[in-house]
Amino acid sequence: MTTAPRPAAELSADEARRIALRAQGFLGAPDRRAGVRGVLRSLGQVQLDTISVLARSHELIPYARLGAVGRTAVEDAYWTAGSDGAPPARPNAFEYWSHAACILPVEEWPHFAFRRRAYRDRPHWGHELSAGAYAKVIDQLRDQGPLTATELGGAKNKGEWWDWSDSKIAVERALMYGEVVVTERRGWKRVYDLAERAIPQALLHDELDDAECVRRLVRQAGEALGVGTRADIADYHRIRGEQFDAVVEAAGLVPVTVAGWGKPAWADPAALAAEPRGRHRTTLLSPFDSLIWERARTERIFGFTHRLEAYVPKQKRIHGYFAMPVLAGGRLVGRVDPAREGRTLVARQVTLDGPKAVPAVARALREAAEWVGCDAVTVERVDRPELAKDLVAALG
Repeated sequence: MTTAPRPAAELSADEARRIALRAQGFLGAPDRRAGVRGVLRSLGQVQLDTISVLARSHELIPYARLGAVGRTAVEDAYWTAGSDGAPPARPNAFEYWSHAACILPVEEWPHFAFRRRAYRDRPHWGHELSAGAYAKVIDQLRDQGPLTATELGGAKNKGEWWDWSDSKIAVERALMYGEVVVTERRGWKRVYDLAERAIPQALLHDELDDAECVRRLVRQAGEALGVGTRADIADYHRIRGEQFDAVVEAAGLVPVTVAGWGKPAWADPAALAAEPRGRHRTTLLSPFDSLIWERARTERIFGFTHRLEAYVPKQKRIHGYFAMPVLAGGRLVGRVDPAREGRTLVARQVTLDGPKAVPAVARALREAAEWVGCDAVTVERVDRPELAKDLVAALG
């Protein structure tokens, strides 16, 4: 932006942190009646990822906010219809590209019309598509109902992993265009269906212009974050900065300053209207949790540097393959790199901020173990060896 707006409020760093925690569902009593669907609607999206250590990330995200909700119940909440009279075949959510590949509330379908239009205007993935392949996939789905890429004819040719088959290229292109929807994951395979069958008729349109779509998503991101910089809010749904600039005023977010941030920020007016208070969650966080997925924001709010090291060569890792930050008392107090061996949760590497972090990390480990069906927790390494004995005792 060329000029910074006049702030409507001045927040301390601690106030901003608490606002962010409440907006993300970690401060105050969660709405357990709304359950997983309530978490999804509040966050606006839940990121998917292939890595599964304790559980997949889309399971870890509601767990972190609600506690030990059943894992089957999580999947059912995403993909089965609610009690609002929708036909059973219609899912409660759909998968699409937002911050990354994400599960989105089905009511957000109209607000991604701007992205569907953009994909229609440019080639997808650079793959060439054989004549007739697109129409063939659409006809298969129309005749046979929801199918995986394998059931459509195979996901890959005989080359490298990126060597997609014609049917895979076609169905992914139809997904980007909005003619096809991913309605669930089955054994981690996408299940595709026609949008006309899966999306409720009242939502199945591209009537909103680009500005209105972006305005809605900027507002939703501001509500989900509570307070954020231009980059924070734009990144939530991968919106360009200039798109944010064009709609932020109409989106209803208010400019604020936050001590120590050094950049203009915007807040959800409702987040400023009441002081954030209530009980803090103590939990392990997925690295793909929207509370911490953006490194610069995490460092700014929590003074905590975190990097996913799953794709870092093993010899260069510092905290471990899937190190999960530990949230307690509204602070990030350590990390755990977990694994499962039978019915034992193994903390391969534990990082502690200090002695005060020990009870919180032990509690987070015990709760996570119980949730995934483990009846024991073992610790292999602690970055502060002098605290290892205390951690083991706290786990006992």
